[in-house]
Amino acid sequence: MKLHRQFLLLHGQYADPEGRWVTLDEIATVLERTHRSALNIIGNMRKAGWIDWQAQRGRGKRSLLRFLVTAEQIALESMMQTIRRGDIRTSIEQIREQARSPELDDQLQQWLLTYFGPHSEIRQDRQIDQLRLPIRQQIHTVDPLYMNLLAESFVSSHIFDGLVRKESESGRIVPHLAHAWETDAARTQWTFYLRKDVLFHHGQTLTADDVVYTFERLMQSSRPALYRFIFQQIASVQALHTGAVVIRLRQPCELFLPFLCTSRAGIVPEGLNRTGEEEFGHRPSGTGPFRLVERDQDRVVLEAFKPYFRGRPHLDRAEIIHIPWRVRRTENDGRVRSESETASPFQVIPGPIEGGQDQSWSQLPSPVSVRKFITFNTQKPGLLQQPDVRRHICQCLQTETDGNKQRHLSENDNEAALTPAAVQQQAPALITAASDESTDNERSLRILTIPQYRRDAMKIAERLRQAGYTCEVRSVPIEQFKGDVRMQSDLLVFSLIRDQDEQLRLFDLYQTMAGHVEPHVTTDITYRLQDILRQPDASARQMLFNEIEQRLVQGYQLHVLYEKPVQTTYLPSVRGITFNSQGWVDLRHIWLPPGDSPI
Repeated sequence: MKLHRQFLLLHGQYADPEGRWVTLDEIATVLERTHRSALNIIGNMRKAGWIDWQAQRGRGKRSLLRFLVTAEQIALESMMQTIRRGDIRTSIEQIREQARSPELDDQLQQWLLTYFGPHSEIRQDRQIDQLRLPIRQQIHTVDPLYMNLLAESFVSSHIFDGLVRKESESGRIVPHLAHAWETDAARTQWTFYLRKDVLFHHGQTLTADDVVYTFERLMQSSRPALYRFIFQQIASVQALHTGAVVIRLRQPCELFLPFLCTSRAGIVPEGLNRTGEEEFGHRPSGTGPFRLVERDQDRVVLEAFKPYFRGRPHLDRAEIIHIPWRVRRTENDGRVRSESETASPFQVIPGPIEGGQDQSWSQLPSPVSVRKFITFNTQKPGLLQQPDVRRHICQCLQTETDGNKQRHLSENDNEAALTPAAVQQQAPALITAASDESTDNERSLRILTIPQYRRDAMKIAERLRQAGYTCEVRSVPIEQFKGDVRMQSDLLVFSLIRDQDEQLRLFDLYQTMAGHVEPHVTTDITYRLQDILRQPDASARQMLFNEIEQRLVQGYQLHVLYEKPVQTTYLPSVRGITFNSQGWVDLRHIWLPPGDSPI
């Protein structure tokens, strides 16, 4: 590895098709080595066939240095050695240092991806199967209380279990850690009966005390976490005995049972297995099918938990590794596909990629789509308090297609000029009329988003600038998005995951939006949300959610940018691809045929 870097240093200094006349002392200076050490390095490069060195006798004499291989070849060779050692962080740093062109960057990325995918090896006459998954979101914690990102929730869902779960196909709620449950006539008291002999990863047996601790921990948290509105509905949690627990709600809440199916409601051991809050997020212990055995800044390693109460997974090991770029590959039709076109950061299950016409890839549609949208803060003084301005902004974010149909701003749209000239001409008059008495600050549109959606926000800003608006974009971490900074912004760019938890997500979304829309709309949303909490029929709840959406869209307070289905791309050597209720690949069911997977 050191010799590769030394070659690249010399190549960067002395590369010349005709060769360069240099002294050994000059080479020693470039390499920051002694004269003797530089001579040994030159000798090793000659033996490797990388350079031709025509030495001239005598200290200070110039010798002819010619390079016989390219810097790209040596960079790739260095990368492959790093990958074989499993040192992904060093590989990533090398890509950043050595990628001198987009072509080399692509090559280095494709070589790195050979590390990922299904791998098997034979140990003591037994096949050990593992799967390495690249993700673009960095995993900061897997603690159900503190996780914010999809990737964190994906990992957490394999480490922790909930009291109940949803069947992926039907969406029906079925027993999980609780083998049965019942509720009273008022639907405010829920009693859960726990399975016997369920083990945490550290060997402790699950009891009602763990369930009580889990929900009291949620209730006592002041974090603006997703589904916090459910925590606030819980009045008390009580262990009846070691195998039963009763949860009392402040009022009927028909979204309570669906909430228990989410990874946020994963059961943790009482006292967090004697670790602190922060440490538990890095060294967790759950009852799930996989236990976390290694974790660093860019890598999480899961191993099958053999005593799992639903049967051990087929996979022996899963490595989930953060890579800070979009995975790109060329489809058979020549189209370059970006991994960002799928909503989920962990849906690609790759194997070795050689670039072009790879017939071995298969795609499986996930029962999930992602909707990107903007909402308008009409509580803030300024342009957006005028419905005509909001309507005009929505028009700006559409482009004409055939006929009278409108197409929303797409994830793949370039920053081209807006098609309707009338839309462009209308903005100055609207701005002037709406802001004669406004300050310059009130006439500027502040667009707020999170780092993952900054690219979309920048496209929106460019579109609006073309139409005559002044825009600035700000991105903040997701935990800050619901805070005061939201009320200081004009447009908010976010997304909705449309999975079997969609109603929970919609409730959280509309409850948040009620804080920054017009007062009469806030009253209407709040009223309908209360009806939703009391409505036991899921289809009736969905109708109420649809009414809220229609009201917001018609009032130009919500605008959908685009919606995309999630697809899972995988190799046929990976079998058992199924999805959980969130549309995520369920690692517990994946298996590799004997002798079929790459070594």
